Amino acid sequence: MTEGAWLVVGLGNPGPQYAGNRHNVGQMVLDELAARTSSSFGSRGGLLGRRPQAVTAEGRLGVLPGGAPGPRVVLAKPTTYMNVSGGPVAALASYYSVDPERVIMVHDEMDIPFAEIKLKRGGGEGGHNGLRDTTKALGTKEYVRVRVGVGRPPGRMDPADFVLRDFSTVERKELPFLLDAAADAVELVVTQGLEAAQLRFHTKS
Repeated sequence: MTEGAWLVVGLGNPGPQYAGNRHNVGQMVLDELAARTSSSFGSRGGLLGRRPQAVTAEGRLGVLPGGAPGPRVVLAKPTTYMNVSGGPVAALASYYSVDPERVIMVHDEMDIPFAEIKLKRGGGEGGHNGLRDTTKALGTKEYVRVRVGVGRPPGRMDPADFVLRDFSTVERKELPFLLDAAADAVELVVTQGLEAAQLRFHTKS
């Protein structure tokens, strides 16, 4: 992997029973990014231990200002459970020689309304176990987070139950647009920088 590559990680839980959960929206975004880079996911077992702990895809994402092809990206979906995502992320960052500052974590965020996207570098994990484990494994908070809003649970529903449920029928109609926008956010970060992406997604039209 050439210098200047990015590692983009979509958080979620493994297995078809979780695939449509709100908690897996990060991995849904990674599928959209793989389509944009005309790449497909394959397992990476040897570099992470005996068993595959991630599926990855590689390619160039977007177009740089001036028209040159965008930077190389490694797209990764850990195959561990969400709360132990950090090990695979740190192993991939080490293997591909990607500094934490060029790691982008794409994840669900209950503190943001459904269909909204926010971006930041560093800061707290907001009770998100996947981020907490990633921070511990990388030894720093200074990675980029693309926070995909899934909204708050209704009534007195437990937040853990809420994120482990599929999107509602109404939400599923909007979901393709949300995934496309989140992929746009990642693409902007790698081609124009975090501030440019924040300006677009944090500014109300």
